[in-house]
Amino acid sequence: MTFKKPQLLLPLAIAAALTGCPQNDADKAAATTVTPTATADAQFKIDESKLPPVNRFAKSDLDTSKDACADFGGYVNGKWLAANAIPADRTSWGAFEMLDERSNAVQRQLAEQAAGLGTATGVTKIVGDFYATGMDEAKINAAGITPLKSRLDAIAALDGKDKIADYIRSTAAKGENTLFYFGPMPDFKNSTTNIAVAMQGGLGLPDKAYYFDADKKPVLAAYEQHVAKTLELSGVPAGDAAKQAKDVVAFETRLAKVSKSSEEMSRDASLAYNPVSLADADKKTPNFPWSKFFDSQGIAKPQMFSLAIPAFHAEVDKMLADTPATTWQSYLRFHMVDDAAPFLSDAFVQENFNFYNKTLRGQEQMKERSKRVLQTIGGQAGEALGQLYVKVAFPAESKARMQELVTNLREALKARIENLSWMSADTKKKAIEKWASFTPKIGYPDKWRDWSGLSTTRDSYIGNVLAANEFNYRFELSKIGKPVDKTEWGMSPQTVNAYYNPQQNEIVFPAAILQPPFFDPKADDPLNYGGIGAVIGHEMTHGYDDQGSRFGPSGNFENWWTPADAKGFAGLTDKLISQFNAYEAAPGAKVNGKLTLGENIADLGGINTAYDAMKKAVGNTPDPMIDGMTRDQRFFANWATVWRRNFKPEELKVRLTTDPHAPANFRAIGAPSNMPAFTQAFQCKAGSPMMRAGDQQVVIW
Repeated sequence: MTFKKPQLLLPLAIAAALTGCPQNDADKAAATTVTPTATADAQFKIDESKLPPVNRFAKSDLDTSKDACADFGGYVNGKWLAANAIPADRTSWGAFEMLDERSNAVQRQLAEQAAGLGTATGVTKIVGDFYATGMDEAKINAAGITPLKSRLDAIAALDGKDKIADYIRSTAAKGENTLFYFGPMPDFKNSTTNIAVAMQGGLGLPDKAYYFDADKKPVLAAYEQHVAKTLELSGVPAGDAAKQAKDVVAFETRLAKVSKSSEEMSRDASLAYNPVSLADADKKTPNFPWSKFFDSQGIAKPQMFSLAIPAFHAEVDKMLADTPATTWQSYLRFHMVDDAAPFLSDAFVQENFNFYNKTLRGQEQMKERSKRVLQTIGGQAGEALGQLYVKVAFPAESKARMQELVTNLREALKARIENLSWMSADTKKKAIEKWASFTPKIGYPDKWRDWSGLSTTRDSYIGNVLAANEFNYRFELSKIGKPVDKTEWGMSPQTVNAYYNPQQNEIVFPAAILQPPFFDPKADDPLNYGGIGAVIGHEMTHGYDDQGSRFGPSGNFENWWTPADAKGFAGLTDKLISQFNAYEAAPGAKVNGKLTLGENIADLGGINTAYDAMKKAVGNTPDPMIDGMTRDQRFFANWATVWRRNFKPEELKVRLTTDPHAPANFRAIGAPSNMPAFTQAFQCKAGSPMMRAGDQQVVIW
């Protein structure tokens, strides 16, 4: 069972999202043939009085006792952060999380209404069935681990490498493969067609560093205890469970040695692409022939597929031959139960929370059941719920205003590219060609995914989860060997985020992020351009960051830079790496400038482009000086407002290792400190921390 999103696996990891928030979009919902009019069989209404507030910029938030040029983050956000502690059921709290709570409140009302219908069809039935069964705590507790009994029996019967390999194949066919990721990906050399890709997986911890680094030994020890406790809950005697837990950790440590780190995966998109023939792949892994795997998944044998991170798959092949079957049983049993734990009885839910949320990330209190069930719906049927969401929570005027902003940002970016002093005419020509092919997606898909093949009931919560898990996996497999559907969305409309996909050269803005402080159709230009305008610019700039720039206008993986331009670009990005390497996120813990490079490039390009677009939009009209602040000051203040965020210390540690986004407080100050416009807006003097000059100033896009 692979209900938790696997680490460092998905091909869409090369796509760049705005924030590192945990997402509920694991279904990667795609469009097929159902139009937006076929959304529901009932009329839904939302009581807006029950929705939590958004986080708008307010002049009263400013801490005027602080110098904006010395501590811009503290100047804009310090008072708010001090007054807004992280809720007990969160590990971070800020603008994103507040909108997430608002989105959840809308979704809850929709799900409750769907669950209350006596008869329903289509997406309404799916949402209602999931919510009703997920909220039936008594029934879930009464079932205990019984829903997994047949799976536990199957694992107990694995007594050799052939049976283990058969088990991996058969469970993968149901979408329940912990060991590695397998699914579709646009061909790097022909982005119009999907090929199959197999990538690394199998780790229970967020990154390979957790198995080796000295500062992470306490977490590794706690993980071993969690493995033992989970095995014990599944029926293994305590003494045996402790021994098996050691074997599981040793097993994963061996996998970790041949896995790529978060930094490596985020900074080298080519790692996802290792084209091989089936015959060559079979030679590399004789104990796990890929030709047999394709047969077991019901997929036509391809001439080529991507066997990404080949050293990982080679090690798995060795482990099939030299690792005792009992160790394999322990590993497979633990992960099967651990992945299912959030959908089982209270003891499993609590143990799962105790490690992954409390120990690993510092979350003090479990989210209430309704939020957890909505998270499950988001992961398993996010776009189904999204069809209901956009009908009640996304006004038409928001889409129209966003289209206008996107157009303005596009023109501002084009002007920036044309005026780059460090880029040659040949490279600029290709850069403009890529610019011309950007595809913006706003709010929700033009076509909705067809969910008619998913059968849900009011009988079993985990039964619905298993059904959706298999349904989504089969849907993904159906894409292999077929043309890429460019109407597909990688996030559901109710997700508070945005992303850029280099293989489709698209920028995507789900409905839920189009609210304050990011976007307000009634707000003045400086606030909108400093918020969603900079986000639009950010996503566009991802097309030219250190990884996005490796994909050409058509989405193919190609080198369109002259050697001199590529060298000059690397020199500029090295300066940005150094800038962020110097930021200390916690005592003795600094930001990883290389891990976060792509997002930092996008922030720098995004805010510069948004500033240009804002200045063009207001033209020569008089500055209204709202609340005594200039337009430029309000622009930068709203940029910082977007990035106001508190983190639990444990959560921050995880993010510094795994998240390609710098902690929010450094995003608030990092890009503006390189902009003369900021210096002028706040009359900063030479030597001020927010005034980077000379060789310290980073100017890219």
